[in-house]
Amino acid sequence: MEATTLVPAEQQRYQKHLNLPELGTAGQLKLKNARVLVVGAGGLGCPVLQYLTAAGIGTIGVIDPDVVDLSNLQRQVLYTTDEVGKPKAKVAVSHLNRLNPEISFDTYTMALDISNARGIIESYDIVVDCTDNFKVRYLVNDVCVTLGKPFVYGAIHRFEGQVAVLNADLGTGQRGPTYRCLFPEYPNEIEIPNCSVTGVLGVLPGVIGTYQANEVIKLITGIGQSLDEHLLMIDLLAMTQQRIKTKRRADADELAREGLASGYRPTPAESGPQKMSVQELADRLALGEDIFLLDVRERPEYELCHLEGAVLIPVSMIPNNRKRIPTDRPVVVYCHHGIRSANVVNYLYAQGGLTNLYNLDGGINAWARDIEPEMAIY
Repeated sequence: MEATTLVPAEQQRYQKHLNLPELGTAGQLKLKNARVLVVGAGGLGCPVLQYLTAAGIGTIGVIDPDVVDLSNLQRQVLYTTDEVGKPKAKVAVSHLNRLNPEISFDTYTMALDISNARGIIESYDIVVDCTDNFKVRYLVNDVCVTLGKPFVYGAIHRFEGQVAVLNADLGTGQRGPTYRCLFPEYPNEIEIPNCSVTGVLGVLPGVIGTYQANEVIKLITGIGQSLDEHLLMIDLLAMTQQRIKTKRRADADELAREGLASGYRPTPAESGPQKMSVQELADRLALGEDIFLLDVRERPEYELCHLEGAVLIPVSMIPNNRKRIPTDRPVVVYCHHGIRSANVVNYLYAQGGLTNLYNLDGGINAWARDIEPEMAIY
């Protein structure tokens, strides 16, 4: 049942909103009656959830299958050290309830996937994409497009972030651009940034997430100028912003339907590369087996330590040097911990169908720990 009044406690809590002529009581009631789903309670999700809760969104859904990790706390400021190992969605809601007990929360501790996405998303007015998973991001897009729901996109990488309002009603009988209008092709493994390797400035998701929350409030209340036909790009290192004009593709709906029809089933490359343990590699090298060792780190890392006879081709140079990688003998790819090399193995498999590739499990760090302890490691 739609609320038509604000109780005295709400009038006091949202006083500063009520003092804004653009918002006022009518706008606050729209927020109270709104239902918003936040996909991901990590770096972006934390500020989005905090500000939407404080703003008085009536019902907020929180979906995240992960648990709090110590490495999250540098940027996911909703959580505390003693909550490491606990489910993010449940912990987030417990904090948010204390921030604003007037709000209703739906808590989902499972992953959003093809089997549940439509059933969950269809009961909300707006979706906020705070995930760092490309498959989930495309799924959110495709379900929202087929259901005719807007969603607010945010992404971060190192010092840079992006924000856009996608599939929004433009008020002309048309809808704005979708995520597939901006990025039609699913990125290959080598193109997907991994913050555990590249890093991310701790305050960046706070900035981008706050922008996302702002766009949600504007969408619900109808105030201001929405980012419904623009991609906003922010660089905190250079302190610059760019607004890029975007438009909807004629085949946006078809792309969404095709995406859903695919079922998002993993390709052989996504099912995981072949792995080789450092002990197996040491044994096979000791037997004199002809193995091509491919080091995909950067040159300073290589110069500090590397496996004897290894060929250096940094990750960024792999696409232009595929012909240097043999197809007639085992190729063992390694990096520091095995993350970058896994991406390279997946990429090479997807591009050329190579089946002679192995990712060194644990990378050179595991080699130094278990095989060559005298190695200078970093």
